Amino acid sequence: MKAKMLDGKVAIITGASYGMGCAMAELFAEEGARLVITARGQEKLDEEVKKIKNMGYPDVIGVVADNQYTKDIQNVIKTATDAYGDLDIVLNNAGIGEQKSIEETEDEWMDFILKVNLEGPMKWIRESLKIFRPKNDGVIINVSSVNGQRPMCGASYTSSKGGLNTLTKNVAMLLNDTNIRVNAIAPGATRTPAHLANLEGKQEGGKSWEGHNDKYVYFPGPECECIDQAWACLYLASEMGRCVKGQVLQVCNAAFL
Repeated sequence: MKAKMLDGKVAIITGASYGMGCAMAELFAEEGARLVITARGQEKLDEEVKKIKNMGYPDVIGVVADNQYTKDIQNVIKTATDAYGDLDIVLNNAGIGEQKSIEETEDEWMDFILKVNLEGPMKWIRESLKIFRPKNDGVIINVSSVNGQRPMCGASYTSSKGGLNTLTKNVAMLLNDTNIRVNAIAPGATRTPAHLANLEGKQEGGKSWEGHNDKYVYFPGPECECIDQAWACLYLASEMGRCVKGQVLQVCNAAFL
């Protein structure tokens, strides 16, 4: 039997009821992690918990939580430590995509996107460090986007991902002399429900950026699959990534973004 790369580790994965989050949760379970997964909707979250258990991995708990609220985050962390006695990995995957240009961006929308996509990970990092700091060990992985470097979607979304890249490096610098690793992945076009909705013009903002992408971004493809992003997270979460700190790993099938 091959060794499992996350054997015995306790991991929290946010946004784990769709797309990349599901792939991450299933891969981490296969590699031996004991999981607490979160999402804002109960039904899809329950389906993913059931799927993982049916795969033969019983150590998975689903907790409904919203990145906007510190109390939700604290509850998830308490659930993990109460159930498994520890916390080793926090994977900040939850986020919302959008296509609104700056001229279309209302205050309420701007606040909402930034709260979920940037303030949420900030709160998760702050709260998880209360566990990681005393034991001088832990892994934090933020799911950013190629938009953090090439801002080709909505103004609020791209700003949140650029901020998330900076946050990743800021916290990694703070923790450089510890055994706590902080990194991010930056997915490119990946076949998720959000990506497919964007292709159909069904995200908020519709086709506001249609025509601009081809002008400013050359992307030869092909699209990534959700498992490609999950594999990148496994690398960063496992001993394979033990010397990687403060990096934003682009997983996008393009060598020059």
